Amino acid sequence: MRRVVTPPLKSQGIKTKLVPWIQALVPKVKGRWIEPFLGTGVVAFNAGFKQALLGDTNPHIIRFYQQIQQGAIHPSHVRAYLEKEGLHLRQAGRNGYDHFTYIRDRFNRDHDPLDFLFLSRAGFNGMMRFNKKGEWNIPFCKKPERFSRSYITKIVNQVRDAACLIQQGWTFETAPFEDVISQATGDDLIYCDPPYTGRYVDYYNGWTEADEARLYQLLSATPARFILSTWHHNDYRKNEMLERHWNRFNVVTRDHFYHSGGKIENRRSVVEALVFNFSAHIEQHNHGVIPKPEQLMLLEERAEYVAQQLGRGYE
Repeated sequence: MRRVVTPPLKSQGIKTKLVPWIQALVPKVKGRWIEPFLGTGVVAFNAGFKQALLGDTNPHIIRFYQQIQQGAIHPSHVRAYLEKEGLHLRQAGRNGYDHFTYIRDRFNRDHDPLDFLFLSRAGFNGMMRFNKKGEWNIPFCKKPERFSRSYITKIVNQVRDAACLIQQGWTFETAPFEDVISQATGDDLIYCDPPYTGRYVDYYNGWTEADEARLYQLLSATPARFILSTWHHNDYRKNEMLERHWNRFNVVTRDHFYHSGGKIENRRSVVEALVFNFSAHIEQHNHGVIPKPEQLMLLEERAEYVAQQLGRGYE
């Protein structure tokens, strides 16, 4: 089975380990992959669509991937940048903190996409957060040796993978989710991974219950098929938004572990949920259950098929 491609940007809540599960649910459609909450891009990169509309309110994410698509950011460029800044980080005062704050301040002033990549990989606990002024708001990971040769090579390879997978038919937009979803047609598939209501929010401009209600209204009215990622419950409480809005649609669940934020309740297992508006043959609830070998094999076969479609799209 082909590996899941990991993007060069890093953020808490990334869906890398859940990609095969999500892809096992993806139906065959004629149109575009539409993603209103692009984030790191990991699900889109593994979706295998030639045509895509990818949006986010975070302009730095969109600019970064636009520049990879245009060839302005390429692997050799990234390697030279990280080698230079990584050396400065190792040699900087206060155990590297002086250079981290230099890059942070330069990014907040100039919004250079490579500085954004640096902060994404050198910020505390892999978090991506901005203050009300739109400035980077995550402290240093306190690892002056962060950009070792092997780590730089890993990031460079991820940039190369992204450059190979980003199609000319992909459009990146800095836009609110309402504007992105409104462009969907009956031939498209919408995948939504919004911030999780009631859990730690690691997002560019926050997420409220009113936002969740608006998303529900839009997805209820869309002619497209959609898949929504959310959480079902954890050891402490259940997701009230599921009962309030999403239970009218199909829901499947599985166990997952997050290491997110500073609260103890956010460092335990959580049951993930996928909400969708179409028929699918997939195990409805598998949280707390060890999958049977034949179930795992079916999932692997579906993931392998999707991997084979990368760069070709669905016919």
